[in-house]
Amino acid sequence: MENVISMEKVNKAFLPGVRVIDDLSFSVQKGEIVGILGPNGAGKTTTIRLLNGVIYPDAGRICVAGFDPVTAGDEIRKRCGVLTESAGLYEHMTARENLLFFAELYGVAEPVRQAERLLAEFGLADAARKKVGTFSTGMKKRLGIAKALLHNPEILFLDEPTTGLDPEGSRDLLNYITELNREYRVTILLATHLLKQVQDFGDRFLFIEKGRLLENGSFAELEGKYLREITLKVETGLIVPGDEFAGFPVVNREPGYLWFRLASKDAVPRLLEKILATTPVYSAVITGRDLETIYFIIREEKR
Repeated sequence: MENVISMEKVNKAFLPGVRVIDDLSFSVQKGEIVGILGPNGAGKTTTIRLLNGVIYPDAGRICVAGFDPVTAGDEIRKRCGVLTESAGLYEHMTARENLLFFAELYGVAEPVRQAERLLAEFGLADAARKKVGTFSTGMKKRLGIAKALLHNPEILFLDEPTTGLDPEGSRDLLNYITELNREYRVTILLATHLLKQVQDFGDRFLFIEKGRLLENGSFAELEGKYLREITLKVETGLIVPGDEFAGFPVVNREPGYLWFRLASKDAVPRLLEKILATTPVYSAVITGRDLETIYFIIREEKR
């Protein structure tokens, strides 16, 4: 597979001796959806700005779509779309005026047709002549994505795209991003601190903290490497006076519920069989197998 984004031992400091990006190295293959995950202040936005040539690294090498952002930032921006957290829209202009303005900057061949198509695709056709300052957060996000797609980019950079959206709006936006990737093979680099929202939408995930890469891999790879034990939530009438039942540790309890720590999924039938021998089981669910859980495990191990 072809790498369309790569960073090799990149450093960036805004204050002497304080690195925001610290020897960061990673690559993204053509057509991938890759999530850059980490807390606020981890260096996610700085990474996207470096990749777009908005700021320059102090050391290291960067390549995006075959170009160096330091020497060919304009070429990269012709091939990439960017949605920042603020969307970068002019609120005194209408949605249509915004798209036509940016289409002209991008040199879009048929700006009116492209603007109308994107407004319709993002459910903004009826609001096309309304000023953006009157839009809700969700409408601004959708218009921001439309703006980023005006010139049919090969690569899409999304910085906290779901911030400020309700759960339904977040789901719809992430579903659209997935469809965009599948239909047009647009490579997508998505930076967010909302780990649970994106675990079903990414091919691979990069965990960063203080500008350093902690770990990367697909969810299946990370799950296999870091979730060595599982927690089973059981709805049952069983009462356990101590900290274990039939050799299985009890890690939490609420009225009607018990949480057990198991070495693997293979132990689930054996535990349920033991419980059913004494009392009914109404439900059993494996919990805590998500990106957020993996992140905290990685963070603890990498300290």
